[in-house]
Amino acid sequence: MEIYFDQWWIHHRLFYIDWLYTWKLALTFKQKFMAKTSGELEKEFIETAKDKTGRSLEQWLALVKASGVDKRNDIIEWLKKGHGLNHLQAQFVAGMYFNNGNPVYIDENSLLENQFEKCPNMRTLFDAVAENIIATFQGTQLIPKKTYLSFTAVREFAAMNIKPNEIRLGMDLGNRPFDEVVQKSKLTGPMPRITHMVIVTDDTQFDNSLEELLRESYNRSHKK
Repeated sequence: MEIYFDQWWIHHRLFYIDWLYTWKLALTFKQKFMAKTSGELEKEFIETAKDKTGRSLEQWLALVKASGVDKRNDIIEWLKKGHGLNHLQAQFVAGMYFNNGNPVYIDENSLLENQFEKCPNMRTLFDAVAENIIATFQGTQLIPKKTYLSFTAVREFAAMNIKPNEIRLGMDLGNRPFDEVVQKSKLTGPMPRITHMVIVTDDTQFDNSLEELLRESYNRSHKK
């Protein structure tokens, strides 16, 4: 009887350890890849610039001013190649430099919340799909617009309209034929290059086939 109890106890402890590890892994994943808006990322950069880059925002802005470089893209490249900033950090510095030192994306959080004013029930589905897109495609930013949500990595490669019972996920798929699943885009807001859309009603739809469609759009946006 004592042997069976020991075996049960060992099994119970192993099960608990496995459950705890899985829970911590899931929590870490969510914290790392949770869908953050550009406004949230910009705020985080401002608060941590000194620790992460060695200079405060004010010092970076002064450095850019003294450089004599006067075009936005040139400033971004100069900061990346000459001073070791990553693309997102350089983009924030350049953006705020041309905005008189003020945050560029300060109103984005309210723009995001406005998308769910008439359909709050879609927020959980949006979070799940957005987190998957950001986790899967390196360098992706979620940028809320007035009428839609943009997913951008160098250029916009995906867009969303939030509807009461569905999410319209738009992509740049060029001349791909339309079918029952991959339809002609009916999104409001994004550029004409968002040509196709998939109707998403459940987070299980983010499978290999949808990921491949998004990857095609992502790759097309990097070729232009």
